[in-house]
Amino acid sequence: MKLLNKKNKIYLLDENNFDFPKLEMMKDDLVAVGGDFHPQRLLNAYENGIFPWYIDEYNYIHWFSPNKRMVLKPDEMKVSKSLKKSILNKGFIIKSNENFEAVIRACSQIKRKHENSTWISEEFIKAYINLHNLDIAFSIECYLNDELVGGLYGLLIGNIFCGESMFAKVTDASKVAFYHLCNQASQNGIKLIDCQVYNDHLASLGAYEISREKYFEILNIEI
Repeated sequence: MKLLNKKNKIYLLDENNFDFPKLEMMKDDLVAVGGDFHPQRLLNAYENGIFPWYIDEYNYIHWFSPNKRMVLKPDEMKVSKSLKKSILNKGFIIKSNENFEAVIRACSQIKRKHENSTWISEEFIKAYINLHNLDIAFSIECYLNDELVGGLYGLLIGNIFCGESMFAKVTDASKVAFYHLCNQASQNGIKLIDCQVYNDHLASLGAYEISREKYFEILNIEI
């Protein structure tokens, strides 16, 4: 690993080892580029508060550790009256890890505001399916009339669930999946859900921002 950009402290990862920058080596949200999707590299990244976000035109993976981290304690999710009705009355069926690949592929196909294309490329999909097969990555799935209509996926690192992406094909499907994630997390001793970066959807569910330093403190305690 070598310093690629001295001003912004961005590092070029080595091909032959899986090291990542430590907290004191970070400045901006983007902390490293390069490397690959080897399972141990990915696991090391999340254990060090880092996640891959996209691949650039030079085929470099970009690795992020946001200065402001979006998180949620499972028992602090905000459930609106309309969401309660959807949970109780819409007929959603929730399953876990029944069709991980379908969830991540659906996430890759959802059009999102302010994004021209998805960061979930075929390389990402194969890498996270591999993590799922190694019992590191997990999915929550929301079905309606036997059709997969919503869901989410992420990694379990110690007592932190690192959420990656979610999707909905019908109203409230992703929120219902998130609600069940919070319930399962509370029941299984998961202390925190990492939502990575701010967005209005997550904020409406009760997620909030903490400093990178605070997130690393929690991460180091939990792992």
